[in-house]
Formats: sequence, C-alpha cells, structure tokens
Amino acid sequence: MTAVAASWLPLSPGERSVAIEVLVGGPLSRTELARRLNLSAGSLTRLTKPLIESGLLIEVPEAGTPAEVRQGRPSQPLDVVAESRSFIGFKITEDMVYGVVTTLRSEIVARHDRPLTSHDPAEVAGLLGEMTDELARTHPRLAGIGIGVGGLVQDRAVVGESPFLRWRDVPLAELVERRTGLPVVVENDVAALVEAETWFGAGRGLDRFVVLTIGAGIGYGLVLGGKRVPYAEEDRGFGRHWIVNPNGPLTPDGERGSAVSLLTIPNIRYQIQAATGQDRTYEEILTLAAAGDAMPARVIDEAARALGTLVAQIANFAMPQKILLAGEGVGLMDVAEDAVAETVRAHRHPLAAPIDLETKVSDFHDWARGAAVLAIQVLVLGATEA
Repeated sequence: MTAVAASWLPLSPGERSVAIEVLVGGPLSRTELARRLNLSAGSLTRLTKPLIESGLLIEVPEAGTPAEVRQGRPSQPLDVVAESRSFIGFKITEDMVYGVVTTLRSEIVARHDRPLTSHDPAEVAGLLGEMTDELARTHPRLAGIGIGVGGLVQDRAVVGESPFLRWRDVPLAELVERRTGLPVVVENDVAALVEAETWFGAGRGLDRFVVLTIGAGIGYGLVLGGKRVPYAEEDRGFGRHWIVNPNGPLTPDGERGSAVSLLTIPNIRYQIQAATGQDRTYEEILTLAAAGDAMPARVIDEAARALGTLVAQIANFAMPQKILLAGEGVGLMDVAEDAVAETVRAHRHPLAAPIDLETKVSDFHDWARGAAVLAIQVLVLGATEA
C-alpha cells in the first residue's frame, strides 16, 4: 500500500514568510503580521490571498469580540488550519522505531512503535513502510514523513554515517519514498529536536537558544537569530573530545574525563560495572545514588559536576537566553540538581545573570515529533535552509 501526499502548491518566498509567521506565532491580526514582516497592507493582502484559497490559512474571529461586531476583514486574525494535513515523524534507535502523527502545529495525535530487528537498510525502509500503512488508515491526509537518525545526515536525504545503525551512505529518503509514495525528509535527530523546540517549544520566540541532550550520547544545538546553526561535526561525537576533568574516568567511548565519558548512560553504567562487577540499569544507579550507596553516589556526583561545567561553559561562550536540557538521561537532575547548580555557579562570574535552565522529561516520541516538524518545515513550507 502507498499513500497519496496531501500538499499545497510551492510557496513563493514571501508567501513562505507569511505562512511561517502565522504558523509559529498565530493567530495574528493583519496589522501585527504586516508589522512583523515589514510589509504594506497591499503586499500582505497579495501574499495571504493564495494561502487562504489553498486552505493553508483561515480567517478566525478575534478572541473576545462579540459576533455582531465581527465585520470586515481587518478584524479577523489569520491562523493556520492545523488539522488540514497530517505528518508522520519517525525516530530510529538501535532496537526500536518510534512513530507519531502530528498536525500542522506539531500536536501529536497518534503514536505507533515497532521493534527494529534488522539494520539492513531495505528492511528498515520496509518496516517504516508498514508503519506508514498502518498510520495512513486512520490519518489519510498525510503530507509527508520526517525521519530522525542518530548520525551524520547529508542533504536531508542520505545517512552518511550512523554508529548506532552501523550505516554508511544509506539513501534512506529514497528508499522510504519508493516504499510509501510520500515525500521524505531525513535529519540528524538532535537537529530535528532543536527545530521543533525552536518553532513550537522551549525556544519559541527566542533569539539565542541552546538544546543540550544527554542519553546514549550527548547532543548539542545552537540557535542564533531564531535559526539553528548547522555544523559539520553534527552527531559525530560531540563531547567525546570536550575534556571536563582531565583526571576523570577512562571509558570505552570518549577521551579520559570527557563529557561523553562522564555523562552518557552507557559510560555511567560501565563505570559502575567496572567498579562493582554488577550490571545496573541507569535508573537503578540513580536510585542507589539517591539512597547514598557510595560508588553510585560518587559516579553520579561526577556526572552532575560534568553537566554543571558544560552548562556554565555554554552559557559563558554562547550567552543563550535559555538552555534546554533534554534526553533520556535527564533523570540525573532529579538526584543531583544541587551539585549541578553549585558547579554552574563555580564556573560563572559572581555577577553573571542566572541561567534559564529548563529540564524537559522527554521520551523518544518527542524526538519523533521533531522529525515531523522537519517535514512540516521542508515539505509544506519549503523552508529548505539548514
């Protein structure tokens, strides 16, 4: 079974600017929209007309205005028709595929997960196709698919390198498009998460914003001028050579005392196993540390101080308005938040402004949602800039 993409005509740069502004900030009055985009009333009317006719935008009653007063177009703000199209987002991990369906405003309306039993690219594409078929039965107005992968992604289509999947130069977008009949966007999973948080989440409306993720690895995303800054090393070992404590632990992955050696879940588990001979889950280690068990408490304290050092250094150099801490490893904050805060203060000027550090307890569906946002940006709005 293949789906039929539901999309609009390609947007001009001006139409795209209007659509994005309303999508992210709407509903907006025409006066406010013209002010934000520095457009004349006539130019705005010319740009919004095709967007309304295509069904992407709609005029909505102004909040709090009595029905008898709602006359004339200037009093009717513009908003997107959030339910007019649906988007699939997939997050691929080493052993699972997490899938979501979202609206045009990235609200998750369905979830569908499947175990990943093979890393063969054709079989993975086949699994994604089966999941798409299942989701299309209940969400027929699909406009496209976004896929998030841990690794280096080229041209939002080819997985150049993925250590978790052991892939090199896999044309994933082409494989999934051929199987589903839908347009596909592939992106590094951290980059996708950053885009989602910038448009619809913790970074909405901010000029300078950082996302730091801890889990199986460490991810970093920087937003300047409201746009994510791409970089060549994306997910090719961020933190592996960022030495936080030169006398820190030596682990199988990362230089001695690096952020990766100190903070990632596999390396925290490795440290406990090497010291005690027991294989503990991350959650068990956190629980033991909270209870005062000596070795887990020491390892978690070192991890917390590494995290505090990272946060302080990021704040010192990037000067963001907010840092979002996300990923499956953020449970560290529940156990060692005081140690993180103490370390941040120690590495900042005494008169430095407090850091707005937001912790987001997230699961892999949030990462899948990020991939869906990429599909919204690229496939519908034509926002192809990295």
